[in-house]
Amino acid sequence: MSDDEDIQLPSKKAKVVHFGSLEEVERQRLAKQEGQGSLGTDAVQAGILAGNINIGEGETFDLEEHQSERQKEVLEEFERRKRARQIHVSTDDSEVKAQLRQLGEPICLFGEGPADRRERLRQILAQIGEDKLKKDSAEDKKEEKKEYNDTTWYHEGPQSLKEARMFIAGYSIPRAKKRLEKACEVREIPAAQKNARMQELHRQLRALTNYGSQIGDSRPISFCQFSPNSKLLATASWSGLCKLWSVPDCKLVRTLRGHNQNVGCVVFHPQATLTLEDSACCMASCSADGAVKLWSLESDEPVANIEGHEARVARVAYHPSGRFLGTTCYDKSWRLWDLEAQEEVLHQEGHSKEVYDISFQCDGSLCATCGLDAFGRVWDLRTGRCVMFLEGHLKELFAIEFSPDGYHVATGSADNTAKVWDVRQRKCVYTIPGHTNLVSGLKFQGSEGQYLVTASFDCTAKVWAHPGWSPLKTLAGHEGKLMSVDISPDSKFIATSSYDRTYKLWAAE
Repeated sequence: MSDDEDIQLPSKKAKVVHFGSLEEVERQRLAKQEGQGSLGTDAVQAGILAGNINIGEGETFDLEEHQSERQKEVLEEFERRKRARQIHVSTDDSEVKAQLRQLGEPICLFGEGPADRRERLRQILAQIGEDKLKKDSAEDKKEEKKEYNDTTWYHEGPQSLKEARMFIAGYSIPRAKKRLEKACEVREIPAAQKNARMQELHRQLRALTNYGSQIGDSRPISFCQFSPNSKLLATASWSGLCKLWSVPDCKLVRTLRGHNQNVGCVVFHPQATLTLEDSACCMASCSADGAVKLWSLESDEPVANIEGHEARVARVAYHPSGRFLGTTCYDKSWRLWDLEAQEEVLHQEGHSKEVYDISFQCDGSLCATCGLDAFGRVWDLRTGRCVMFLEGHLKELFAIEFSPDGYHVATGSADNTAKVWDVRQRKCVYTIPGHTNLVSGLKFQGSEGQYLVTASFDCTAKVWAHPGWSPLKTLAGHEGKLMSVDISPDSKFIATSSYDRTYKLWAAE
């Protein structure tokens, strides 16, 4: 027998196969379970009774709704960050603090720097909205404006100002009456006769030519003015000298020494060379150092000084009565001085920048000023009110002049135009765009204002007819910028002073 034959293999258990249906057996098993109860069910019921398992009736957890709320929060966070990136926050730390204070937030946290403070403001504005800050600012400004409009501010003036206003009122009313009576008489003149006179005047103006030229100083001549009798011409120079010249032969009469800096203006008293004595104060001048000096026709030295200006004085002008002197200053104000009382009676503010030129109405009741704020103002000297605001120029104003008719005002500006204003209508009635550079000076014809002369930095002066404002003549001959222009009271000569250190006389052939 072999070894293989000795090994006995394990017997294989035969699989029990049930034939037939198990329905009866399953029915018996289920009946038995119903009788005894399920082990798992019994355990759950025991846990509920013991309080270890809490099962609410009808309570469900909506997974989709929970996911949508979370998604909404994420989207809102993204929108907030987007708004924060678009908000413009000032880089000025003081302004950032002011905005935080306005929002009721602490202006500074421990260890917070300007950049962190700026970012915190950005995040706050992103949450509450930037419009909230703008709305609060608008409401604050509205309240401030309302409070400002409801508050009337008065400044008590001295007794000398009241006396000056009373004097000006008594002086101006009779003169205004005479002016109106004269206007009525002119109105009665036949139209044909007035047209003939106007045509003859225009013919003479078109025939204007250079009558004489004189080198007036070693520096530019900033101003020139005829004396009331038309026999003298006063010039002011950047050298600090003022000079008197005879007309029409242009010979030097006297040199006035007293200023240490550029002289901006020199003017005659309204009655100088007429009824005023030569030893009295016949002229006034001003300079860049704020000095204002009074001169006689007999001395080379000033007879009086007007002190009180702390900035440059650009122009001076006599009131038609001769009692008052107006000065314009670079401290944004103009002043009225009583020469008889030898004191300042009015220190008037109103311009936002330097005041440059001043002009008095022929009656003496109104005063016009202009400045580097591109605006002009007409003041009633009897009440102190600003009766007209001249708004329309685009750049600084360097010249202003009242017409002899009493209600027209002309202004010259750095926008290369001259404007004519009507005080009665309180508006600009004509704009003269006649120059290629700034208008430095202008002057109405002295007796009736029948024409206007403008001087400009384009080295020319131009004559304009009134009414109509049509160009009549261009006075060309200077080699430098024109700084001033004047018309003699007898209307025979026109004088221009220039940056080329000369002045010229113009007359009809």
